Amino acid sequence: MTVRIAKLLLLVSVAFLYALVVFNNLTDFGSNAQFVRHVLLMDTTIPGNHGLWRSISSPAVDLVFYLSIIVWEALTTILLTLGALRLLRALRLPAPAFNAAKTLPLLALTSSLLMWLVAFLAIGGEWFLMWQSRTWNGQEEAFRNFAVIGIVFLILLQPDVDGQP
Repeated sequence: MTVRIAKLLLLVSVAFLYALVVFNNLTDFGSNAQFVRHVLLMDTTIPGNHGLWRSISSPAVDLVFYLSIIVWEALTTILLTLGALRLLRALRLPAPAFNAAKTLPLLALTSSLLMWLVAFLAIGGEWFLMWQSRTWNGQEEAFRNFAVIGIVFLILLQPDVDGQP
């Protein structure tokens, strides 16, 4: 039971993290929108680099990018919360039922991992060369989130067996 509670608490913690991320993006909309704008503008990358043709200078496109990130985060928060509720309901059930209840939480964690890997590390980091910016570089934070959530994913993925502590 202890292992199951640990898995549940880790999942609830990720849901809480995501709720805070969504809250911050909504309550500090301007600052975070500015971050996205500068990444897309590529205005603080290495001057004269050959990737500047990729930059986007449209405020409308910036807004769409930012809103899509918030929607992705909000949907992931909902999936994480619903997944945690499923695990909670299955907490005292036999191991096969608890393992079956992991489907939604694993989907939610996958959504999170894809956001940090695709949106931030691949698109922001590599396509828009965020790694070149000292000011608007969120790669370290993205990697930290990817790693933490990846660890929770791997822990949750471990099959539960009856008689486990």
